[in-house]
Amino acid sequence: MASTVSFSPANVQMLQARSGHSHVAFGSCSAVPRAGPRLRSTAVRVSSEQEAAAAVRAPSGRTIEECEADAVAGKFPAPLPLVRPKAPEGTPEIRPLDMTKRPRRNRKSPALRVAFQETSISPANFVLPLFIHEGEDDAPIGAMPGCYRLGWRHGLLDEVYKARDVGVNSFVLFPKVPDALKTPTGDEAYNDNGLVPRTIRLLKDKFPDIVIYTDVALDPYSSDGHDGLVREDGVIMNDETVYQLCKQAVSQARAGADVVSPSDMMDGRVGALRAALDAEGFHDVSIMSYTAKYASSFYGPFREALDSNPRFGDKKTYQMNPANYREALIETAADEAEGADILLVKPGLPYLDVIRLLRDNSALPIAAYQVSGEYSMIKAGGALGMIDEQKVMVESLMCLRRAGADIILTYFARQAAGVLCGMGSK
Repeated sequence: MASTVSFSPANVQMLQARSGHSHVAFGSCSAVPRAGPRLRSTAVRVSSEQEAAAAVRAPSGRTIEECEADAVAGKFPAPLPLVRPKAPEGTPEIRPLDMTKRPRRNRKSPALRVAFQETSISPANFVLPLFIHEGEDDAPIGAMPGCYRLGWRHGLLDEVYKARDVGVNSFVLFPKVPDALKTPTGDEAYNDNGLVPRTIRLLKDKFPDIVIYTDVALDPYSSDGHDGLVREDGVIMNDETVYQLCKQAVSQARAGADVVSPSDMMDGRVGALRAALDAEGFHDVSIMSYTAKYASSFYGPFREALDSNPRFGDKKTYQMNPANYREALIETAADEAEGADILLVKPGLPYLDVIRLLRDNSALPIAAYQVSGEYSMIKAGGALGMIDEQKVMVESLMCLRRAGADIILTYFARQAAGVLCGMGSK
């Protein structure tokens, strides 16, 4: 049986001579054979703390023991002279300002700046939008560099795998529906074997722990390109649209969606969706309502990606006026009362004040959508060398968090997560 003993260097040398072995590992346990009928090992622990301490010397060249002895005797070295860095030539000599509070004191070093940082951001805050289509190949989106219409069987799985590798585990799906399947009533939206339900089932089979958000709206499925049913005089019909949306949400929940996200801006749709989901037993499926979705000019690249521009007119009768602020409170109160679980503001950066408004007036989680136009502008500025793309990307996302967003839907999700994880823009 091995025993542990402590030896001085002299004893170790003697042991080496007796055993015929010339090597013992100092500061660790080594096996030392001993003569006898059976080969046995003795664990040897060689203490070298004293030697190590003697080797450590102060900047003055004195050992730690010598410094400690002086300290016990009350002999302390003289303090170093205070040397102030020189100011540039021509700096005026002035009397310092009489200030008791100088906020810059808390910003004077990286360690202090990190310690006092009020807002944090991590990959867990990101939801990555994914464009999907029926094809096998991934098709680049011209107006959105780095983004693709992903083949739902292959490219999609690869993108999700890479995103998960940097900590992004939430995804929202947007389908590019073949024109042949588009109708005035958008019936393909609630086809249980349609592109979105098939994709949800595939993703949940491959990555059961991810969170899948879906888009609830008719514009990808409508031959008119609007979020609702269109009457012959061009009016977007509200209640009839909500009826179709309920069937769409239930179909998505049946496929395994975790969160359904009505982006249509029809009145009363949150309450109707909640009732429809509950009636089918989907009490645990959440609703992320596009509470304050503005009729913005920042959506252009997205509509190219899905080929979902309205065939006529615009969306101003159901999306909010960009000039309005207080109106968001009306939408917030309605969505909360109808059972929304998450409130979303879209677009993001141009509407930071609205994000803060919802944050200050609701206890629900707040989401912000950094839309395609915001993404493409940052990408274009970086490509032209006008801005540092990576720094502006991270700053823009931090601003959304600072304004009050708990989660951010952003096409930068994977790139930003890579930066935050110290892996570059991977």
